[in-house]
Amino acid sequence: MNTEQLARMKTGKGFIAALDQSGGSTPKALLQYGISEDSYSSDEEMFDLVHAMRTRIITSPAFTEDHILGAILFEDTMDRTIQGMSTSDYLWKTKRIVPFLKVDKGLADLADGVQMMKPIPNLWALLERAVKHGIFGTKMRSVIKEANSRGIKKIVEQQFEIAKIILKAGLVPIIEPEVDIHSKDKQASEKIMKSEIVRQLALLNPEDRVMLKLSIPTQPNLYVDLQKDEHMVRVVALSGGYSRNKANTLLSKNHGLIASFSRALSQDLHAEMTDEDFNKTLDTSIKSIYEASIT
Repeated sequence: MNTEQLARMKTGKGFIAALDQSGGSTPKALLQYGISEDSYSSDEEMFDLVHAMRTRIITSPAFTEDHILGAILFEDTMDRTIQGMSTSDYLWKTKRIVPFLKVDKGLADLADGVQMMKPIPNLWALLERAVKHGIFGTKMRSVIKEANSRGIKKIVEQQFEIAKIILKAGLVPIIEPEVDIHSKDKQASEKIMKSEIVRQLALLNPEDRVMLKLSIPTQPNLYVDLQKDEHMVRVVALSGGYSRNKANTLLSKNHGLIASFSRALSQDLHAEMTDEDFNKTLDTSIKSIYEASIT
């Protein structure tokens, strides 16, 4: 584990840019960016286009360590280069932004009110590659739809079970049991989930370090005690489908909780923009999310 990166993630001011749209969500990300599905005819072309979009974001003069602590990458992005350097090397060595890798393979069907993660084949080999690329940590997402105690217990247990494998590889796992912002019993789900997280944190080894990525809670500052746990590097918040303005407003009510936004970060960017307009728009987005993250 890189101690400089660990210190930056634990105490630095800023937020995490989530640039990890995978195969299933890439078409939506490209469409938001102004590139329709009839613009490409294969997965290879699709991933070329999304890498060009991510490269434009990462290399922008607006995308700096002054406001951004880390960036989450999709596996395909990790394997590609930016200006002749591996993406993760470019992020850390050029921008001083800590690289993370999305490792989950999507969601299973709804059961007991939740969507668990699908199995992650060849996880250890992927983690070994991540270490070679200089990746600091990982991210994996599952989703809670209902306040079902049985389902939430299972989803948190699965997250921590895989987190322990990631820890053995020398990486810091971001544990992400997202509560659907449209859930009719979101607040009840959050309270059940929090108690299960507390239970699992108590089972970790003293030296283990993890992060949490959670939906912005209905009750502000619900996760303050999780932020203070001895195992916690940082608790970050996803935008979950909120607009950037809405996500920023809600986030700013939670002291010490920082953003890890994806759609809310890039919602106003467009492929046809001039570089000047693109950089100015991205700068506005980044600074607004930063301000909401340092409350």
